[in-house]
Amino acid sequence: MKDNNTITFLIKAGDAKGLVSEITSFFYQRNFNILSCKQHSDTLAGKYFMRIVIDKNDLKISRKQLEDEFSQFAEKFTLEWKVNYSDQLKRVAILVSNTSHCLYHLMSKLNEGELNCEVPLIISNHPKLEYVAEQFKIPYYCLPVTKDTKPEQEQQIIDLIEKHHIDLIIMARYMQILSNNFVTRYNGKIINIHHAFLPAFEGANPYQRAYERGVKMIGATAHYATPELDKGPIIDQDVERVSHEHDPDSLKRIGKDIESIVLTRAVKAHLDDKIIVNENRTVIF
Repeated sequence: MKDNNTITFLIKAGDAKGLVSEITSFFYQRNFNILSCKQHSDTLAGKYFMRIVIDKNDLKISRKQLEDEFSQFAEKFTLEWKVNYSDQLKRVAILVSNTSHCLYHLMSKLNEGELNCEVPLIISNHPKLEYVAEQFKIPYYCLPVTKDTKPEQEQQIIDLIEKHHIDLIIMARYMQILSNNFVTRYNGKIINIHHAFLPAFEGANPYQRAYERGVKMIGATAHYATPELDKGPIIDQDVERVSHEHDPDSLKRIGKDIESIVLTRAVKAHLDDKIIVNENRTVIF
C-alpha cells in the first residue's frame, strides 16, 4: 500500500523553459523534502507534465493554505494542477453484471493491501454476484434495469454514489451503456475495461468471431469512460499471443485473465495518483 505520509501534485502546462526550477523552488522555499519528481515534455503537443511527491511530515501550515499558495503560484505560469494526500483514501464503487473475474481480481488485490482505497459498495443490474460481495463483506445493491427504466436506474446509481461520497467508479464488466449525462457528470472518474478487439469485434460473442477470423493475439484495454463509447483516454493495455489451437472457450479464458490484470493495473495507477489526462491521451508516471 502507498505510503500515507506523502502529498502528490499532478501538474499540466504549456511547455516552457524553467518550469522544473520554478516548481521545485516553490517547495524548497517552504522547506519540503521532494521525495520524487518525474516530468515529461510532449514536444508535438507543446505540453509539459509533472508528478511531484513531497513529504507530508514537512507540512507546517494547513492544507488549505498550501493549496491557496500553490494556486497563486500556478496562476503565474498558467498551470493546471491537482493535489492528493495519501492519508485520504479514495472511495470506490464497483459496477458489475454477471461475470466475476474482474471483480474477484480487484477484491483480492484490495484484500492484500495492494489497492490504496476503500470500497463501500458494489452495484449491479443482476443479483448473481452478490455472493462475491458477501465474501468480502461489502454491501451489494442490485438495481435491475430495462430499456424503459434506464433513466430511473441510473438516478439510483447516482444517488448511491453521492451518498457514499465516491471518488472513482469502476466498470468491472458492467454490461450496460452509461448515458452521456452520467459519464459527463463523472468525467475522469469512471474506468472501463473491454477486450482489445474493438472496434473490429464489437458487440456480442467477440471471442467466437475472433476465432472465426483466426486471430493471432488477444488482449484488453482499460480506459476512462467518455460519451464516445469505448474511445476514452487509454490507461493500460496488454496482449497475449494465441494460435489456431485455441478454441473460442480457451480464447475467452485467456481474455478474462488479461482483462482482470489490465483493469487492476489501471485502477492502481489512478489510485496512486500517477495519471494525467491530456485531451484523449494519458501521461502515466
